[in-house]
Amino acid sequence: MSTQPVDPEHGSIRSFATTGIVAEIELDHEDLVLQPTLQRLSAGRIELEYWSELEDGRTMVFFVAESAPFDALEQALEADPTVTNPVRVEQYPRKRVYRATLTDLAVRFTSQIVANGGRILTLSSGHSGWVIRTRFPDRDGLVAFNQACDDRDISVHVNHLRLAKPDEPTVVGLTEKQEELLSVAYEAGYFNVPRGISQDELAEKLGVSKSAVSQRLRRAMNELCETSL
Repeated sequence: MSTQPVDPEHGSIRSFATTGIVAEIELDHEDLVLQPTLQRLSAGRIELEYWSELEDGRTMVFFVAESAPFDALEQALEADPTVTNPVRVEQYPRKRVYRATLTDLAVRFTSQIVANGGRILTLSSGHSGWVIRTRFPDRDGLVAFNQACDDRDISVHVNHLRLAKPDEPTVVGLTEKQEELLSVAYEAGYFNVPRGISQDELAEKLGVSKSAVSQRLRRAMNELCETSL
């Protein structure tokens, strides 16, 4: 049985699993993908799922709109010069899923993240454009992405920046249980004035003790303050 020599470039897998930088970045440019639609959106949120290169050269983009004025949104999509042929592919009471074809005018940005070693964690609409939570293996990758945007006249604003942690969850340093609790609490109006739900009711809803809810809320809010302020 012969042994093949090991190519030194392919002999091992580099790891950035315990290192890196997590950044929340807001991008702004008048011709970013769906940017004209975002600027006309008065409420709700759009989350970009993915886009795919077709064999005929077209690029199809899929995105989700939540809690938006859907009639106005679809009118904006029809007039948006960065996409053509928008189609509603799924519909729910508070959410709709769309696909559209990118035009040559659309300014793209995700490939620049990947080219500089980054990974997209979330990509959703913000106050002035797209808000991206991304993780780069080091500061150099983030700086290189920023320079690539600058070269294309894309405005970059870093909202939050911190070192990555091992086994990091998907949302700003929160554990899965903390993320679930905050999501349920927010949807049920716990943070409203007056509150729409009590800690006792949250505990019953999640099947845990009131003490667990109280401690988990404090730790989650502490984590958010530590990583955001």
